[in-house]
Amino acid sequence: MYQNLPAALVMLLTFATPAAAEMELSLYLGVQTVDGSSASGTLPDGTAFSRGIDWRAKPLDNPLYYGGRATWWTQKNWGFGVEGTHAKAIASRPDQNALGVNKLEFSDGHNIFTANVMKRFPDTFARTPKFTPYLGAGVGVAVPHVDIRVAGAASRTFGLEVTGPALRGIAGLKYDFNDRWALFGEYQITWSDNEVTIDPDIALPGQPAGELNTEILTHAVNIGVSYSF
Repeated sequence: MYQNLPAALVMLLTFATPAAAEMELSLYLGVQTVDGSSASGTLPDGTAFSRGIDWRAKPLDNPLYYGGRATWWTQKNWGFGVEGTHAKAIASRPDQNALGVNKLEFSDGHNIFTANVMKRFPDTFARTPKFTPYLGAGVGVAVPHVDIRVAGAASRTFGLEVTGPALRGIAGLKYDFNDRWALFGEYQITWSDNEVTIDPDIALPGQPAGELNTEILTHAVNIGVSYSF
């Protein structure tokens, strides 16, 4: 049901983006956390489950938490662009055991892609004009790398899936070194509603796929660099 969301996201960005006065490219690293959430669904063998999951983020483990965005700023200091974030969500070992799986994680990326609307506020600090606060929000899709191994199965679910809609919120402060380069710090929150497919066991031909449904809420403090042109 979510396969048409990426195309809709591109169309939204195309029609929402005005003539740009400035383009800004931003890259960042950070420290990310993820809230616990409830998960429900069925395993491929038909076993139903419903349980609260204690998710772990491990942002400093390889692969690191990171992100990047491109923003087209207008002369009225409104920005329109796209952003991608590589976060992680890993179920605790007790939760995995309770669900009947040996692995349940989005550790090669609980990837969030959004079309953003931004607003910056230059000259907010008269005595320190190089500092510029900004706010932003985005809507898009979650594309996690799903890694699930059902206990006793001969195969596992391992690959990217488009799992559902996602939202992003941003609040930050930028310091301009010059008219091209800037350093920024920000807080980000992302939410996604995920409908994950659990692949059937290849050793059992005809077994149906399973499903896991859960919401993922992440928080992050980012530090990054921007280049404008």
